[in-house]
Amino acid sequence: MPQLNPNPWLFIMITSWLAFSLIIQPKLLSFTPTNAPSEKASAGTKTPTWLWPWT
Repeated sequence: MPQLNPNPWLFIMITSWLAFSLIIQPKLLSFTPTNAPSEKASAGTKTPTWLWPWT
């Protein structure tokens, strides 16, 4: 069964994993988010409860 032959696929998987973890991931993590989370507590808005007619 050719699916069990790890000869070409193991090298491709390891190469792509290393390329992602060593090259692509640090470049993506260096970007600063546009909407940074704020430290202040958010003002809680209380929504009115739904009044069911049958309860």
